[in-house]
Amino acid sequence: MKQLCLRVLILVTALGLAGCTALLPSSSAVSPSSFDSFEAAQAALEKTVPYKTTLEELKALGFDPQASANVTVIPYPEIVSRLAPYSGVALDALDPGVRDCILAQTQCKAYVYRFGRVDRQRDGNFFLDFFNIKRDVQMNGWRFEGLVVVRNGIVLFRNSAGESKLNTFEKTTNPLGPFQRSGESSDLLLR
Repeated sequence: MKQLCLRVLILVTALGLAGCTALLPSSSAVSPSSFDSFEAAQAALEKTVPYKTTLEELKALGFDPQASANVTVIPYPEIVSRLAPYSGVALDALDPGVRDCILAQTQCKAYVYRFGRVDRQRDGNFFLDFFNIKRDVQMNGWRFEGLVVVRNGIVLFRNSAGESKLNTFEKTTNPLGPFQRSGESSDLLLR
């Protein structure tokens, strides 16, 4: 009788947890910045005016090359390959800020700012996820990348890219569940 009660309790618990997504893990990846959205970062960068905005004004807008996290300083040779990747394009055809940066050579600096937030939420059946049989992951957020070219403390050029509304869904199915990875590992051993 005691064993029957234990089995019934386990069965009721299992059925109760079978659809319980609250037990599934979730995570966030945040690239720290003073911006809370792609649009806010892009609007701040668009306030910079080439040949007028100073490095101090750029810092006040939230783009401080020394204090901001996730800033990459681009060396001069890479600036040329990023801003003028095709040698067949005449120097006159380039943006004036890009052209002046190339002519200034090592006096020109470029900074790439990467900001964003991505939230990952696992959905679906707890047991199928736990035993690695079926896993559904929903990702939402935004990613911003801003390029700023500076010479002698003055912004020469700026550009932005990224994803304003990131919304992806990953679905993984492993029919063998927890044994799926060991099967892949044994395949590597056989080679």
